[in-house]
Amino acid sequence: MKTFIFGSLFCFFARQVLAGDAVAIGYNYEGMWTAVTYNRSSTPKGGPHYHDAVQACTFALRDLRVRASDDLVRTEIVGKSDRTGYVAVARGKAIARNKDVTAVGRGKSQMEADQNAFNKLNDREATTDEQVVYRYFSYGADSTGHPRGNQRARHGKSAVTSQPTRRGT
Repeated sequence: MKTFIFGSLFCFFARQVLAGDAVAIGYNYEGMWTAVTYNRSSTPKGGPHYHDAVQACTFALRDLRVRASDDLVRTEIVGKSDRTGYVAVARGKAIARNKDVTAVGRGKSQMEADQNAFNKLNDREATTDEQVVYRYFSYGADSTGHPRGNQRARHGKSAVTSQPTRRGT
C-alpha cells in the first residue's frame, strides 16, 4: 500500500514539474525531410494550453501525420524541453554529406535561441542554405508570466512550415 501511495504522489508531483514543447520532423521513402511541426505550452502553468513535454511530443507527431503528405514514412522528435524559453528551429544543408540538417536552439531571448540553433547547424557542418523555420516561445514548469518583447509565436497548438526566415534578415 505504501508503494502505491508513494508512486501516486511521485506521479502527481512529476506531472506538476514537467511542461514544455516538442519539435517533430517527417521523412519520405528516400529519407528526405518533408515536413516539420511543433507543439508548445502557450499558457503558463495552470492555464488551458499548458502541458508536459510528453504530451507535446504526442500532439506534434499527431499534427505532423495530419498535415504531412501521403509519402510520410518516418517521424522523429528532434527536440523537446520542459523549460520556459524562446525556441528557434533552423535548417541547413551539409554539402559534404549531401544532407539536410535540422537543429533546435533555445535561449532566454529570441536572438539567443536563433544563435544557438545556427551554432548547432555549424557544429553539424550544415553551413549552406541556413534558415530559421520556426520561432516561438514556450512556457515550462518554471513559468510565471508572459514572455518579454514582441517576438511571439502564433497562438495555437502547432503549425507546419510556412514562409521561412533567412539567416541575417
